[in-house]
Amino acid sequence: MAKLKIGGTWAGVIEVVLEEWTVPMLRIEVAKRSNCGPESINLICAGKVLRDGDGTEKLAQLGVKNNARILASRGSIEEGKSLEEGLLAEEERSRRLSRVKAAATALAKRHADGSLPVEDFNIEVEDQSGQIVQLGSETDQRAVMMGLMLHANGKQLIRSENYKDALEVLTMGEEAFSLCNPKVIELIDNVPILQMDMVWCYFMLRDIRWLSVAGARLEKAREGIERAHGKDYSRVRLLQAGRHPELAIHLRLELLEGVVAYHNGEFDRSRKALTSAHAKYFQLQVPDEALSLVMSMGFKERDAKRALRMSNQDVGSAVDFLVEEKAKRAQKREEDIRRRTEIMEQKRYGMTPSKKAVDLNKLNELVSVGFEKELAAEALRRNENDFEKALDNLTDPAANSAIQVDIESRKRKRTRQASETAIEQLVRMGFERSRAVAALQAGGTIEQAMHQLLSQSDSNPTVGADNSANSSAPILPDASGSSNDVGGPSTASEAEERDAEMEDALAGELAKGDALTDYDIEVTNEGEAINEYLALLESAGNSVEASRQ
Repeated sequence: MAKLKIGGTWAGVIEVVLEEWTVPMLRIEVAKRSNCGPESINLICAGKVLRDGDGTEKLAQLGVKNNARILASRGSIEEGKSLEEGLLAEEERSRRLSRVKAAATALAKRHADGSLPVEDFNIEVEDQSGQIVQLGSETDQRAVMMGLMLHANGKQLIRSENYKDALEVLTMGEEAFSLCNPKVIELIDNVPILQMDMVWCYFMLRDIRWLSVAGARLEKAREGIERAHGKDYSRVRLLQAGRHPELAIHLRLELLEGVVAYHNGEFDRSRKALTSAHAKYFQLQVPDEALSLVMSMGFKERDAKRALRMSNQDVGSAVDFLVEEKAKRAQKREEDIRRRTEIMEQKRYGMTPSKKAVDLNKLNELVSVGFEKELAAEALRRNENDFEKALDNLTDPAANSAIQVDIESRKRKRTRQASETAIEQLVRMGFERSRAVAALQAGGTIEQAMHQLLSQSDSNPTVGADNSANSSAPILPDASGSSNDVGGPSTASEAEERDAEMEDALAGELAKGDALTDYDIEVTNEGEAINEYLALLESAGNSVEASRQ
C-alpha cells in the first residue's frame, strides 16, 4: 500500500494501491472525506491536474508515487474545467515557444553554413537596398539569421496583441544576436529596434516591474539607433534616397523614454520626450487629399499610407517609392524562381562530405572551359568545392575515369531503386510480382505498366486477384537518392526530422517582410499613449501648483 498526503478541502493520509487505483476512485474517496460531491473536487499533483481520462489509467501510470502530496480544491465543474484548460493552455504555450526556438536554430544552422537546403528556398541576409550580405564568420551569420527570424516572429505576435509570448520570443532573439561579434552588427539597427519592441511589450502589458530594465534597454536602443542612422539621420537619409522611413521608430523611442521618465518622477525630461514624440505623431498623419490622390493612381490604401508616411507626405516621392517597391518585388520573384531552380539542380549533384551544396559558380566556370557538367559537379562535390583540386581530378585521366565510373554506377543504382519501388507499388495494388516485373521491363512509366496489367486483367479475370501471399515485404527505395550515394546524410531523412510546420511559418514571416518592415508602424496606439501621459503630466503639474498655493 502507498500513502498519499492530501491537503486542501481535507487534510490527511489516504492509503491506496497505485497500480489499481484510478483518478475517479481517488476523487470519490477525497470527496467522501470532504463531505461534498466528487464532481466538485479538483486534484493537483506535482503542478499537474489529475484528469479522469477514460477512467482506466492507474495512478502509477500517471506518475503518482508513494508519499506524493496532492492538493484537493473545491469548485464547480466549470471552475475545474477552467483550471484544467488554463494549465493545458500554458503547457501548449511552452511547447510552442520551444518549437519556435528549435525551428529558428535549425533553419539558421542549415542556411548559414552553405549546406544543401532541405527546402526549395534559401534564407539570406540582405541590406536595406536588397543586396545579399555576409556578416562576419559563419557563426556570426548564423546568429544574425536566428535573431532576425525570432524578431520577425515576435513582431507577428505583437501585431496579434499577444505581448506575453512576443516578449518570450524577442528575448530568444536578443540571446541569438548576443552570440554575434558586436563589431559585425554595430551598424545595423535590428538589435536596437528589437530592444524597443521588448520595451513596447512591457508598456502594453502595463507591467511596472520592468521599469528599471526598460530604462536600460532604451539607452542601448538609442545608442544603437544613432550609431546606425547617424545623429542627424544622415546615414539613413543617404540609404533611403532622402526619404524619412525612421520617423515612426523615433516616435516610439521618444514615447517610451517619456513613459519611463514619468514613472521615475523625471517630469521635465518626460515632457520633453513626449512633446517631441507628439510632433512626430502629427508629422506622420496622412492627409486625406494626398491619400486620395495616390490611391487614384491604382495603389492600395495601406501601401499608399505607408509610402506617404515614409516620404514626409510628399505625393511625388511617395509614388516614386511605390513604383520602386513594385519593381523590387518583381525582381525578388524572379530571383526566387532562379534560386529554386538552382537548389533543385544542386540536389541532383548531392552533398559534399561536409554536407555542403555544390558551388554553382565554380561549376559554371569548369563547364565554360569545356568539362561536362555532371562530371565537373562530381569533381567539385568530392573535393569540397575546391576548384584547383577538382580541376586536377578532371585533367588526370585516371581520376577522371574513376569519377565517370562512379557516376554511371550511381545512375544504375538509382534506376534499380526506381524499378524496385515501382514493382513494390504494383504488388501492393494486388498484381502478381512476376507480371509487374514483366510489364515494367517492357518499357514505359509505372502508369503505362499499370494500364497494361489492367488490360490483361480485363481479358483474364484471374489476373490481378489478391496475391498478397506471394508478396514479400516492400523493398523501400534508398531515401537518400543521389545524396546518399555521394556520402553524408540524405536531405530526405533530414526533412523527416525537421519541424516543417514551424520552420515554414518562420520562413514565411521573413518572406512577407522587406527592408522597411521594421519602420512600418501604425502609430494609433502610440498617439493615444502620448495623449494619456501628457494629460498625466498636466495633472501632476496642476497638483504641484495647488500645493504651493
